[in-house]
Amino acid sequence: MTNDLIETQRPKCRITDPAEALAALERAIPGLVDYRRSVPAVLDWTLVEESLGTALPSDYKYLAEWYPTFAIGDYILVSLPDPGEEHLVHRGFQSTLDVLVDASLEPDLGLQAYPAPGGLLPWSESDESDKFMWSTAGETPQEWFVTVAGRGGAWWHYEGGAVQFLAELCDSTLEPWGLRIFDPEVTPC
Repeated sequence: MTNDLIETQRPKCRITDPAEALAALERAIPGLVDYRRSVPAVLDWTLVEESLGTALPSDYKYLAEWYPTFAIGDYILVSLPDPGEEHLVHRGFQSTLDVLVDASLEPDLGLQAYPAPGGLLPWSESDESDKFMWSTAGETPQEWFVTVAGRGGAWWHYEGGAVQFLAELCDSTLEPWGLRIFDPEVTPC
């Protein structure tokens, strides 16, 4: 990664309620609700969070309880834990973290991999190697914001949660700095 910080985008209003964030995502992606589970999955979040060494944001957990892994526009993979497979989650996070560590992050610019204080913890990526991460700064995971590392080296922040970020990226509220334009269609994985 390089030190090409583009800027920070801020939502008009940060959505803190996980159900409200998910509703925004369902409005932004036609057909997403067709893949919604009829009842929320029961996931062992204690196992997931203990293996990662941190709690996770409630909007992400709520998304994972209602949806299996899916792709948006055959571009962004939203990888979510499967019930009974929670013990594998750490491996997926760790392999992406290893890529970040090898990417020569810039500690002087606040770009460090988790578990460094405020470090970047990846939660999604594109098929073009764009990375979508939480900046783990804040008292609780609900205060974390999204950092995007574009394949071309530029990076930027979004001062909202992951699910709201996806909703605003798909409904064109956000400027897709350094990301390719895609149709917000959902594909189950």
